[in-house]
Amino acid sequence: GLWSHDGQRGIIASGHYVSVCRKCQRPGGRRCKAVDAPARVKYIRLARQPLAATAMNKGKAQFEKRIVAGRGFGLEIISEMWESRELFWALAKRSVLVRYKQTVAGVLWAVIRPLITMVVLTVVFNKVAGMKSDIPYPLLSFSGVLPWLLFAQCLAGTTNSLVIEGALIKKVYFPRLIIPFSACLTALIDFLIAGVVFAAMMAAYGFAPTWRLVFAPLFALMVILAALGPGLWLSTLNARFRDIQHLTPFVIQMGMFLSPVAYASGKIPDRWRLLYSLNPMATAIDGFRWSVLNVGDLRMDSLLYTSAIVLAVLIGGLMFFRTQERSIADVI
Repeated sequence: GLWSHDGQRGIIASGHYVSVCRKCQRPGGRRCKAVDAPARVKYIRLARQPLAATAMNKGKAQFEKRIVAGRGFGLEIISEMWESRELFWALAKRSVLVRYKQTVAGVLWAVIRPLITMVVLTVVFNKVAGMKSDIPYPLLSFSGVLPWLLFAQCLAGTTNSLVIEGALIKKVYFPRLIIPFSACLTALIDFLIAGVVFAAMMAAYGFAPTWRLVFAPLFALMVILAALGPGLWLSTLNARFRDIQHLTPFVIQMGMFLSPVAYASGKIPDRWRLLYSLNPMATAIDGFRWSVLNVGDLRMDSLLYTSAIVLAVLIGGLMFFRTQERSIADVI
């Protein structure tokens, strides 16, 4: 709020011209009540910086600053995100609270979903189809379900994030990248909660982690980046074409069978390995199993190939999002 000429706090809309006293630095009329003599006034356009700081600048008679969506990359994105970090945490906290509001199980749904998925995969692929593995199949399937659900929730959350927060976007300007990033943080919290259950399962089956466990956070980060890249593309397109939000669940469902969630990627013939690496989740899930369960081989060629694809899609998504950021509030 700003001070009005009669000493009351009020709101002045952006873009309105107001008179400012040079002595008390408050918006006022031609005569300032803080002094006896008539105060000199100047007209400014409201800016993002504090009004007092603008009024103290006596070098120009009129000031103007436009609040526009950023178009830079790299350090500019990091700077904008850091300045709005409080809003980022507030949106993430609200997403978690709303997600489990008015539910009986509450945060237990973060455990129930992967457990039910693991049971279904074990019955269908291990018991009915007779698929074998070098380790207990429940551990094999659960180690694939965990990163896949992180990817699926992050991708679905980022795709619908701009539409869900449309009312907030239309009211005030802030870095729009905060919204899809906060959606991924919500998915990460569910991943960490389910990870506790996975650790208990490993202890029950007698599996102890090795030094490779230190690489598990890196593969979890790869999963988030693999979802955030296309999520930035889809969230921007979804603001214009709502068909995207109907297409995304179908793509996620098909992607689960194209990724080594219910099976080990070692069953893929070597001649198809390079093509199979086009799916970033294949390498991410293999790497997660390699680091947590100490099974399988981590192919460096597939890892480098997948990392390049993930970074290319992410950078392209950031560029596309930034170029469309100006018009999101108009089309959403």
